[in-house]
Amino acid sequence: MNDLDQRGLAAAPATSARIVTLDDLREHLQWAIELEHSTLPPYLCALYSLDPERNPEAVEVVASVFAEEMLHLTLAANLLNAVGGRPHLDTPGMLPPHPRRLPHGDRSLELSLLPFGAEALEMFLRIEQPAPPGAPAEGDDYETIGQFYAAIEEGLRYLCDRLGEREVFSGDPARQVTAVHFRHTGGRLIAVEDLGSALAALEEIVEQGEGTARGEVWDGDQDVFHPDREEVAHYYRFQELKVGRRYRRGDTPQTGPTGEAVAVDLAAVRPMRRNPRLADHAPGSAIRTAQEEFNQTYAAVLNLLDQAFNGSPRLLAVAVGSMYTLKAQAQALMQMPDGEDTSAGPTFDYVPPELRRWRIDDRQRIVVLPDGPYVVSGEVPLRRKRKIVSAENDDALTWKTGDNLATERTYALCRCGHSSAKPFCDGTHARIGFDGTETADVRPYEELQHVHDGVGISAQRVGELCIHAAFCIGRTKPIAAMLADTDDSDVRSNIMSRIDHCPSGSYSYALHRGGDSIEPDLPQAISVLEEENGLASALWVTGGVPVVRADGQPLQTRNRMTLCRCGHSANKPLCDGTHRKIGFHEEET
Repeated sequence: MNDLDQRGLAAAPATSARIVTLDDLREHLQWAIELEHSTLPPYLCALYSLDPERNPEAVEVVASVFAEEMLHLTLAANLLNAVGGRPHLDTPGMLPPHPRRLPHGDRSLELSLLPFGAEALEMFLRIEQPAPPGAPAEGDDYETIGQFYAAIEEGLRYLCDRLGEREVFSGDPARQVTAVHFRHTGGRLIAVEDLGSALAALEEIVEQGEGTARGEVWDGDQDVFHPDREEVAHYYRFQELKVGRRYRRGDTPQTGPTGEAVAVDLAAVRPMRRNPRLADHAPGSAIRTAQEEFNQTYAAVLNLLDQAFNGSPRLLAVAVGSMYTLKAQAQALMQMPDGEDTSAGPTFDYVPPELRRWRIDDRQRIVVLPDGPYVVSGEVPLRRKRKIVSAENDDALTWKTGDNLATERTYALCRCGHSSAKPFCDGTHARIGFDGTETADVRPYEELQHVHDGVGISAQRVGELCIHAAFCIGRTKPIAAMLADTDDSDVRSNIMSRIDHCPSGSYSYALHRGGDSIEPDLPQAISVLEEENGLASALWVTGGVPVVRADGQPLQTRNRMTLCRCGHSANKPLCDGTHRKIGFHEEET
C-alpha cells in the first residue's frame, strides 16, 4: 500500500516510478506491452529448437511460459485500453535487432535468439528473476519485472485517489479481451474496468512470473499439463529444467526443487545459429528467402494483434492461429544447415507495411489469410440472405435479406468450415491443419467469359465462377436455351431477372455484344447465404468490395462474387458449389 498524506490520500509515487499523470500511466502500460512482447521471440526460438519427442518435459515448460506471456500481453493491453490508451503493436519499435534489452529495463540484460540450452536458460532466469523482498517500485530502468509492475500499481492507486476511478478508467469496455475471445491454457484473463480488476490483472502477471506473495514458488494456478498438481511460477519452472528436478509441496526458493527428476536431452536440440541476421545470406538464397517468409508471417501476427487490441478482440484467435504457421516456418529453417555445426533460424525483423503482401487497416476490403479465414476491414456490413424457392419443386425464385449480424470494426469469417462460431472464425483452422491453397484463376472476367447472343441481349458466362444456385436453370429451360426466344420481351426480361439473382456473377449480360454489362444495384456488403432445406452456401460479396489473396494478388473487383466457406472448394477462395455435394450446414450463432 502507498503511504497516506495528511488528507488521507495516497502520496505521490517515488520519483523512480514517475507515474503522476494519466499520460504517464498510459506510457508505462505501453512499455508493459513492449516488455511482454519482447520475451516472445526468445521463448519461441528455444521452443522450436527442441525435439518434442525426445524433450517433452522441456517443451511443456517453455510452451506453457510462452502461452502465459501471451496472456500477460493481453492483460497489459486490457489495462491500457481501460485507462483510455491505445495499444501499439504493429510498429518497428516492437522488433529492434537482437541482441536487445528489455524495454526500459536493466541495461545489463540482453535478449538473444538462442536454441534451448544452458545459455538460454540463464537468460530466461534473468528475465523472470523475482524482486527481492522489500525492493522498491521502479519505472524506467527497472531491475526486475515485478518492480516495474509495482510502479504501475502505485501509479494506479495514486491516480484513483487523486482523480477518482471513473476518471482513470475511461476506456471503452468493448475493447476488453475476455475468455470469449482468447482460448488460453492457464491463468485468468481479466476484463479491466476499475481499480479492483486492474490490480487483479497486475497480480496475475506478477504471480505467474515470480510466484505468489514473493518468496513462494507456486503461482496459484493448476499445472496445465498435469492438473493434479499445482503450477510453479515461470522463474521456478526454468529452475526445474536447470537443476533437473521438479518442485514439490514444502519446497522453497531456498531449498530448490527436491521432487522427481526432469529429463532434458541437450543432444535433442536443433543447433540454431545465435542471433541470425538477414544480412548473413544473399538475397534470393534459400535461407534468406525462408527467413523473409517467416518475417512476413510475424508481421501479420503483429498486425492482427494490433487490430485485436484496438476494437476487434475476436481477431486474437486469428492471430494465435497464425502462430501455427510460424512454428512450421521456424522448424523448417532450423533444418537448414548454416555453417559447420549450426542451422539457420528466424530473424524476427520488422517488415514495413509497404513491403508486406497484405496488411489489415481501415480500408474496406477482404484479405484471405494463408490457410486461414477471411479478414474483413472497413466496417463492411454482414447480413444473412435466404434463397426463396417454389413450393412445388424448389425452383429458385429470389433472395430474402435478413437482419445485419453484429460485427466488430474488423472481423474474420470462417473459411475452413469447422468454426464453432460460424460464420465467424474461432481459430479452428489452425488446430485442424486447414489447407487453404488458392487455385482460382486471377485473369479478369472479360478474358474468361463465353458470349451467347440473343435478340436485344448478349449473355456472358464464366463457368468457373458458378456455385449452382440454379437461378439460370428455371422451371422450364435454362438461360442458354431461352436465348433463341428473346425476340419476346417477356423472355428477355425473365433472363435479365435470373441473371440479376446470380450471386457469383457467373452470368452477366449486356444489351448487345461488346456493350457495357448491366449490373444490379447492390450495396457494399457481405451476405451469408442459405439455400433450400437449410443448406449453408457461400459468402456473397457485393458492391465491389475488393478481395486480396494470401499471396498479395488482388482478385478482380466485381459487383458480385462468392467466396467458399465450407473449406472444400476446388477453386479457392471462390465457391464452386461443393457445399451442395457435401451437404454443408451451419448452426446459427
